[in-house]
Amino acid sequence: MNRFEDKVVIVTGAGSGIGAGIARRFLQEGAAVVLNGRREHKLQETLMGFNAAKTLFHPGDVSDEAYVQRLVVDTVTKFGKLDVLVNNAGFAILGPFEQTTTEAWRTILGTDLDGVFFAARAALPHLLKTAGSIVNISSVSGLGGDWGLSAYNAAKGAVTNFTRALALEYGARGVRVNAVAPSLTSSEATAELEKSEAVKAAFADRMPKARAATPAEIAAVVAFLASEDASFVNGVILPVDGGLSASNGQPNFLALLG
Repeated sequence: MNRFEDKVVIVTGAGSGIGAGIARRFLQEGAAVVLNGRREHKLQETLMGFNAAKTLFHPGDVSDEAYVQRLVVDTVTKFGKLDVLVNNAGFAILGPFEQTTTEAWRTILGTDLDGVFFAARAALPHLLKTAGSIVNISSVSGLGGDWGLSAYNAAKGAVTNFTRALALEYGARGVRVNAVAPSLTSSEATAELEKSEAVKAAFADRMPKARAATPAEIAAVVAFLASEDASFVNGVILPVDGGLSASNGQPNFLALLG
């Protein structure tokens, strides 16, 4: 498919994991893609094998408002417009709430929430010109609580409702705003979790797919929401979680009792 031929896309957090998968999907579908991330060498790895004329890697920290403004200005300067913004940059720190430092709280919200706000605000004047689209990467952790992820839950819960608010304000003006809410997805950051037999057992107990998602599986849904195939989809928070959110959190008694 070439649904994004002649389209210009920004993907934040594109150096690895979900972000890298999203960037590659848009490139495969014909878009010109601007890749943001903190590690320049990881952005270069994401771009390997793709046409350099249709790419721009733009290392930087999305919690820095001035940097985000430069990211959008440089995108429009190079490619002449902006059609899609994917706010993917984010991370979590696992640990009890009482051990969450002020610095950790502010760092997580700075990237996971402030970065979304800064990018959306900088991009919207350009997206209004192209009847463009924003896809935010929230999380199943933005739909319910988790043990040990209080700051991440706060940030992703805010991204979820921020998505709805922007969809209401800008939908009538031609810009659709949606979010994807993944569950555990294979990446550098989740490698240790995926090795844990206890984690595997917990997912098997609560989710029909009983495994982590792949970045490509998340990217396919992001591309759909950004495309004209989703032209009447606005303000949706779409779980991509293998059925995890279909559970009420109870263990699988059928499996436990044989």
